[in-house]
Amino acid sequence: MAVFTAVTLDDLTQWMEQFPLGQPVALQGIASGIENSNFFLTTERGAQRSEYVLTVFENLDFDQLPFYVQLMRHLAERGIPVPAPVGNASGELVVALHGKPAAIVSKLEGSSQMDPQPVHCAEVGAMLARMHLAARDFPLRQPNLRGLDWWQETMPQVLPYLSPENAQLLQSEVAFQADFAAGSTYAQLQRGPVHADLFRNNVMFVGERLSGCFDFYFAGVDTWLFDLAVTVNDWCIILSSGELDVARVDALLAAYRAVRPFTPEEQAAWQPMLRAAALRFWLSRLYDFHVPREAEMLTPHDPTHFERILRERIATPAPRLAPHE
Repeated sequence: MAVFTAVTLDDLTQWMEQFPLGQPVALQGIASGIENSNFFLTTERGAQRSEYVLTVFENLDFDQLPFYVQLMRHLAERGIPVPAPVGNASGELVVALHGKPAAIVSKLEGSSQMDPQPVHCAEVGAMLARMHLAARDFPLRQPNLRGLDWWQETMPQVLPYLSPENAQLLQSEVAFQADFAAGSTYAQLQRGPVHADLFRNNVMFVGERLSGCFDFYFAGVDTWLFDLAVTVNDWCIILSSGELDVARVDALLAAYRAVRPFTPEEQAAWQPMLRAAALRFWLSRLYDFHVPREAEMLTPHDPTHFERILRERIATPAPRLAPHE
């Protein structure tokens, strides 16, 4: 959530008249993240002040965005704690601002838990399973835009910047994932709309209670197991080594499994999916680091973090999805 497109209160004064939110009185750019321009927005209507998040989309277009905002509305209506998009007077959830798509969503309470313990991981696991089940009847379909096709298209752009060792790792892992995706086990995995970016900084807590999750702008239809692997690779790791912390993994998987049991195919695919999740973020961080875009407040993430995780997932057997015997 960097700031690529500058927005001021003066810009919003007339633009906000189409929304039933009152007058904008404060606007603050959000520094975290690297895809869209995001702002905390405070509005005033009478004596009441309310807080929202304004997003100006830098890569997604008007045709793609209904999937994301409608998915958030669908989940919110089913009791999943996600930001609720605000429609304008015509019911539109995405409108143009400075010639780019923009949306306003409600601001969640709480703060991110950057040092998660098993109790936090259990909250995340249960919420993720409920989210997957709640989205089963979502009518719109859009693939994960950072999936295998994107990996294969993007790899040649970053290879010139890599050491021979890392180039070999990247090429071999993309080939491994392509072979796995073509197999019968992968074809039988449960799938549907997924968040695909459920990192610690995209979840809010009040104490030990999960109060909400946000930033659905990498969402798409993919395997539920990939979404789970992305989540485990962030919430349940020892940051210095990339190794999985068994207590946190067990807590997250047990809470997820209590809501949605795993299939035999998912048991078999768990380690390849943990590798796929590590590859996806290693490659995207390589791309953002070596092929950067100009933006205010933008600091690309360190690619070596997910290189380390990928190497660890390849070298170490995955923890069981089923309860330990």
